[in-house]
Amino acid sequence: MSSIKILSKEISELIAAGEVIERPASVIKELVENSIDSGATHITVEIKSGGIAYMRVTDDGCGISFEDVPVAFLRHATSKIAEKSDLYNINTLGFRGEALSSVAAVSRVEIMTKQKGETYGTIYSVEGGEEKSHEKSGCPDGTTVIVRDLFYNTPARLKFLKKDVSEANAVSNIMHKIALSHPDVSFKLIRNNRVDFNSSGDGDLFSAVYAVYGKDFAHDLLKIDYEYNSIHISGYTVKPLYSRANRTFQSFFVNGRYIRSKLCSSALENAYENMMMTGKFPACIIMLDMSPTVMDVNIHPAKAEIRFTDEKSISDALYFAVKSAFIDGGLIYDFEFKQKTNTENINDENDGINDKERNSDIKDIPFIQESIFTAPENISEKEEAMKKNIYNSEIEPIKKFSETESVQKSETEKKESFKYINPDSFLEPAETASEMIQEQKPDIKIIGEAFGLYVIAEVDNKMIIIDKHAAHERIIFERLKSRNCKQYSQGLITEIKMLLVSEEADVMEDNAELLADLGFVFDFSEHPCITVQCVPSFIMHTDVEGIICEVAENLKLHKHNPQTCMLDDIFHNMACKAAIRANDRNTPEEMKALVEQILFDENVRHCPHGRPVMFTMTKGNIDHQFKRT
Repeated sequence: MSSIKILSKEISELIAAGEVIERPASVIKELVENSIDSGATHITVEIKSGGIAYMRVTDDGCGISFEDVPVAFLRHATSKIAEKSDLYNINTLGFRGEALSSVAAVSRVEIMTKQKGETYGTIYSVEGGEEKSHEKSGCPDGTTVIVRDLFYNTPARLKFLKKDVSEANAVSNIMHKIALSHPDVSFKLIRNNRVDFNSSGDGDLFSAVYAVYGKDFAHDLLKIDYEYNSIHISGYTVKPLYSRANRTFQSFFVNGRYIRSKLCSSALENAYENMMMTGKFPACIIMLDMSPTVMDVNIHPAKAEIRFTDEKSISDALYFAVKSAFIDGGLIYDFEFKQKTNTENINDENDGINDKERNSDIKDIPFIQESIFTAPENISEKEEAMKKNIYNSEIEPIKKFSETESVQKSETEKKESFKYINPDSFLEPAETASEMIQEQKPDIKIIGEAFGLYVIAEVDNKMIIIDKHAAHERIIFERLKSRNCKQYSQGLITEIKMLLVSEEADVMEDNAELLADLGFVFDFSEHPCITVQCVPSFIMHTDVEGIICEVAENLKLHKHNPQTCMLDDIFHNMACKAAIRANDRNTPEEMKALVEQILFDENVRHCPHGRPVMFTMTKGNIDHQFKRT
């Protein structure tokens, strides 16, 4: 074994730089965060050759004094921390005191800075961590940092960089995140002498989203504003229909700092359960504001990950916030007259390119801006009810059917609304429920059916198109999920005997109470045969034995915890097989009952597989298509 040596200052600084600086995007992140901490309101970033050859960050912040400039380039030099306790109350983005030192160790850096009110500013240059010049000079207020020839003195690290366009996209991506997290700051990014994006800095998050991702992305968002256990959640999340092929467009910020968090992604995606197509992911821009004392931001060299002291509260807050946005937004989709674009398959190579760029060649075709429902002005759901199941039948849906007429259903009315569709005929309305809402419901005129699948109706001054199979499938799914199907349990004139394997028969008997809640009654006295005595009436016309076999198999696979999401799989299959199908003949009365059920039930917005059940079209939009306006 060779003798132990103390590393030279040059080598130790190169190692330290490697922990923070991985690529040009790392440099830009550190420099821009310093600019934000300096109080800047306008920040311009310019890169050439992906940032490898040239990077410039200019701000109008407080600047640095002549004496402090050399100190700022020393390791562990910072103005944000003075004592140990400050580590647990960090509110700034940069605080380690390693950014400028790390950048200077692997590049050629020049800084021009001037404090407001000072006659002269400072020009300072450093190469490979060694000071080259330090002098006073005339320059504007604020700070400009120019970084050239990144990794010129570490060729091994240089060869691992990607192509210029990939590095530039990474810079663009990190700038997007920073611009979204600080809508009160105006950001401009220039790539090879071309403006990539320019945010207004007006303090409106939606303006920042529009500037970064473009009109189409911004149009598909639902607003979030929710508080839970002293955690404030705000921002935007996408409507389930407009999901993405990957998680690239999921952006989470904690106290203004962009983070990567499996916890947040999981909570977000749980909120979309049974509302999104398989293999798709929601997009979001979500801000979490909380006390810095309940988290640790000092666990990652680039501060991209943080640790929460109470992960369950964070998860619950995010989940309920997204569910509240669904209730507030209504999830009614406008029929859009625009070309289909294939912009979802985005990989890491081009994840910095925004929707606005990708859709630049798409003709600006008008689309419908308003929904048949407008968002309610306030939401009064009880937190305890939301904790139990925000989409449970116990929640009171709130819905506006026009600009001036609103309808709020009581818990009793909600239960009655399940009777709108008679399980025996699938669509016969119940008299009592219809009478209860006769004076409140909108004027519905059934126009007819198209292709044996789509119900077309006129509601007030709008036309709605409903996928009757998807809508009925969701209605049955929600009925099953409510575990309130005993009222639909119907005895069989001729009982059905089924032979199961012993393990399946055992687990069916163990879950007899659960099955009774779903409308099933069995006799288990002839084990391993079971006798089917009652089934939910809405599956009477389906393959009853096939459904029971699927239920038994699923329960056997999850016998130790039958309350998991596998129940949703059972509900999916039952609902799909029991729902009305394309080309099933339905009377106008049955179609009207289906429309009423959908309009009054906020849960019926997507089928269990994530497809929308309804689109709306305004008369004004149709007039526009026919050139009447």
